[in-house]
Amino acid sequence: MTTTRARTRTRRPLAVLLAAGLLALSACSGGDGPGGTALFREFQRVDGDPLTEAARIIASGGQPIDPDYRTLWPGVEITSVQATDGVLLVDVPSDGFTERPDGMSKRDARLAVQQLVRTLQGVQQERVPVQVQREGGASLFGLSTSAPFEAAPVLRTLNLVNITSPAEGDTVSGDTLTVTGVANSFEASGPCRLLQGGQEVALEAYQSDGWMEDRLFPFEVDLPLDGVSGEVVVQCETDDPSGGAEGNGPAVDTKTITVE
Repeated sequence: MTTTRARTRTRRPLAVLLAAGLLALSACSGGDGPGGTALFREFQRVDGDPLTEAARIIASGGQPIDPDYRTLWPGVEITSVQATDGVLLVDVPSDGFTERPDGMSKRDARLAVQQLVRTLQGVQQERVPVQVQREGGASLFGLSTSAPFEAAPVLRTLNLVNITSPAEGDTVSGDTLTVTGVANSFEASGPCRLLQGGQEVALEAYQSDGWMEDRLFPFEVDLPLDGVSGEVVVQCETDDPSGGAEGNGPAVDTKTITVE
């Protein structure tokens, strides 16, 4: 068992993809990327209409499962979401938040809209534009709603590594832990660590399916659990060839789980 001290990091607010439905749907939440706020994917279950409930989770104060994530929305009523004529129509009846609320940057305003767009596209399983409908065509967070919103480039909006499984709060057992996720990392590889009490107890490199495109690629890696029990943190990162000497450092995602 290694005892190398894990790298410490300060988390900024994140934006996440949340999942909705009594099926498991994918939704986006906010979180902390190396360059500021980024979007992360998370899966949740919801009752009712999947599109409408997924939108309400992110827009009306729903809570992500992972405490490192948050929604970027200040609390906005959404009446319904309907798929029609090649767009997703989101009905926002109130006249509030035509401009950005205090503390919301221009980037976070754009990311809040992208949180909605990518969540609804994930639920719909189709890359269709999202039209926000407001009385009189009012703006939202200072952004015009006159035309539908399209998904922005992946590498500018999503965190560059996102753990799919295990999920936050899972309990696992056995000799190994299989970690799956998506990433876009230098030369398609990066580290996944198992941390306990701030100490690194396991380290393996993942190899994703690619990296030189505007998308995240799936990866899978096994971490040994020999002699490990209790609460641990799974931490996956993108590769940082400069060792922190250049740029903003690696993108990181973590999940806290229990090993039996």
